[in-house]
Amino acid sequence: MDFTFTEEQQAAVEAAKAVFTSVEPDGVPSPALIRGAVAEDFDRGLWKRLAEGDLLGLTLDPRHGGSGLDLIALCLVLRESARVLARVPLLESATAALAVQKYGGAELGAEVLPQVVRGELVLTVAPNGRTGHDPAELAVRAHQDGDGWVLDGVQTGVPWAYGADRVLTPAHTGAGRTVLALVPRRRDGVALDEQVSTSGERQAEIRLDGVRLSAAEVLTADGAWEWLREILTTSTCALALGLGTAVLEMTSSYVSGREQFGHPLATFQAVAVQSADRYIDLRAMEATLWQAAWRLGAEEDRSTAGSALPVAGDVAVAKIWAAEGVRRVVQTAQHLHGGFGAVTDYPLHRYHAWAKQLELSLGPAAAHEEALGTLLATHTVA
Repeated sequence: MDFTFTEEQQAAVEAAKAVFTSVEPDGVPSPALIRGAVAEDFDRGLWKRLAEGDLLGLTLDPRHGGSGLDLIALCLVLRESARVLARVPLLESATAALAVQKYGGAELGAEVLPQVVRGELVLTVAPNGRTGHDPAELAVRAHQDGDGWVLDGVQTGVPWAYGADRVLTPAHTGAGRTVLALVPRRRDGVALDEQVSTSGERQAEIRLDGVRLSAAEVLTADGAWEWLREILTTSTCALALGLGTAVLEMTSSYVSGREQFGHPLATFQAVAVQSADRYIDLRAMEATLWQAAWRLGAEEDRSTAGSALPVAGDVAVAKIWAAEGVRRVVQTAQHLHGGFGAVTDYPLHRYHAWAKQLELSLGPAAAHEEALGTLLATHTVA
């Protein structure tokens, strides 16, 4: 089996590295030193450079100005973004645009997607529900009114909401169906209340009170939200992998240069063993990520027929490893850095805060272990 990335995927990585090389993780105030959000908006300058590098439409069709690459290419770029803690809604905007392309009508795609590619329109997703623990699709009610739709409800912890132009919001119809509504942030009936994430980024609770949308702004295809949630979860695993890789490199550099009793810390057996364990975590995170991304990109049969588990099983395994692995990597890094790891002039504490955010995003490991257990209990694997 050949795990080599294609030339197009490798070119996307090189383009991403060229853009992200100038990003400083300490480019905004430390979340440990200020109250509230670290910044009012995401990094607009970086967003412009991503657009100029043709990285905002990586997975969109060429007819919309995109590059037509796959989910693996997007995950590779997201991995590079997390290495430098890039403060941009790349994950949310790219995945929301994918959903619009896959499930939206031609009219909506023609209106929205070329603007996304050029960086003129920013999308985000509301994936957390009302409390962060209940299903996101149950937090908002959608009902048809004539030729359009009306939305009521609350979504909490919406990332980058204040900087986004439209929010892709799951909603239930009350008849067992889930739709995806592309809600303009400035539409009548939309209100935002500021929230701050663990990483110090500005989020929002979005309240929808009789928000009216046209039929074209609502994606009604069966399975659209389930597909988007799996894409979001897998992409979050890519961020965790990039962050963890950067932290392990930072730790390796520190223990190689720091001496105790006349010898580098890296030569001590206990330090070497802990670093090796974290390296194994990263390789497991990587293998399970690419398995999930490949299956999602391959458009495999999502039913429970056959001997293989549904793709949801691969996504759950990837998120379990991402959540547990990134937590162990940053904890070991803090331990091996000693007190220096808590110094706010050193970026490790930022990576720790981002890691905790990623660990819990779209469900912690325990939630995905439960989902995987349900799949194994209800599906026979040959």
